[in-house]
Amino acid sequence: MPHASSDRTFGALALMLGVACGCGAPPSQPVEEMPARSSEVAQPASGFTVDPFWPQPLPDGWLLGNVVGVATDSRDNVWIIHRPNSQSGAADTPSVIAFSPDGAIAQSWGGPGDGYDWGTQTHGIYVDHEDNVWVGFGGGLPYNPSAKTTTDNALVLKFTPDGQFLLQIGDFGVGTEGSDSTMFLGQPTDVWVDGEANEAYITDGYTNRRVIVFDATTGDYARHWGGYGNAPDDGLMPRFSRDAEPPQQFSTPHCVTGATDGLVYVCDRGNQRIQVFQKDGTFVDEAFIEADLGDGAVGGTPWDIAFSPDPAQSQLFVVDGGGHAVHVLDRDLLQVTDSFGRRGRWAGQFESPHNLALDSHGNLFVGETLDGRRVQKFVP
Repeated sequence: MPHASSDRTFGALALMLGVACGCGAPPSQPVEEMPARSSEVAQPASGFTVDPFWPQPLPDGWLLGNVVGVATDSRDNVWIIHRPNSQSGAADTPSVIAFSPDGAIAQSWGGPGDGYDWGTQTHGIYVDHEDNVWVGFGGGLPYNPSAKTTTDNALVLKFTPDGQFLLQIGDFGVGTEGSDSTMFLGQPTDVWVDGEANEAYITDGYTNRRVIVFDATTGDYARHWGGYGNAPDDGLMPRFSRDAEPPQQFSTPHCVTGATDGLVYVCDRGNQRIQVFQKDGTFVDEAFIEADLGDGAVGGTPWDIAFSPDPAQSQLFVVDGGGHAVHVLDRDLLQVTDSFGRRGRWAGQFESPHNLALDSHGNLFVGETLDGRRVQKFVP
């Protein structure tokens, strides 16, 4: 690692720290000479190694709150969105930060401005095919269908890379009209833009139970659907159980993304499954996450999905916030082929991983919410 070899004093200190925390050895110390426990922490499954020196230190006075979105752009910059109001002393830290591939800050902005609303709780970030940046607001309020619970965080915003406002979908402070509304959102969780059709897909997931699609330039409504492509139903749902019949509706749809072959993937987080659709909402397939998380626990909760960078996008990378892990799935079979991660705060471990993204080189970036409050880089 280049940072560790910049001078001998720092290199020696890095070696001692690496042995102590399991973060790996500097280049001058072969990995095979490290104690077995340290190498296990530094070398998770799937051939990834954590880079504990990425990103570079933040400016003085900046702290990250809950990191609730990670995305990459055409230049392999890494964009995150976090919640400054979730961390004492972080109020002056911009909500949106982009890191260049070497970990330096490339862009930072966020907050109220002319012509748009800025919600009180950020949730999700996406960079589209033109490098425009989409940010969402939502996350957390249970939906009461009889009371029509209102929420301030019911919108998605589109900006240029330098933070110039382009589009608002949804309205701040307006109560949801339910999952069949064509005008208002509930609490959106994620955005994906289909560049070919110029359409924005939004998982409207904490108070509504649907995927909804809009024109990515005008914000005009196009279509929406619920679990299995059904019309969404906001009625009470029984407590989820893997022993029962699969629920016919989404329960907290938490992510949406599209593959190059035209399939759309949705994280149905509350139901511990991934559902796959055609772009018109026609149901194609589903899979429950079957992964050994240790101590006899089987099953994972999909919070976010990213595709491997090979032309066929043959693998899915799924972040499991409940299991504090990343699962690798064969995309054709929707079966877990590998998993890595454990709960912890050292480099390479996870505390409530919330989102993930890959760059064009296959580097994996994982953002952690709640008490995690960081983004980590894993090198293949």
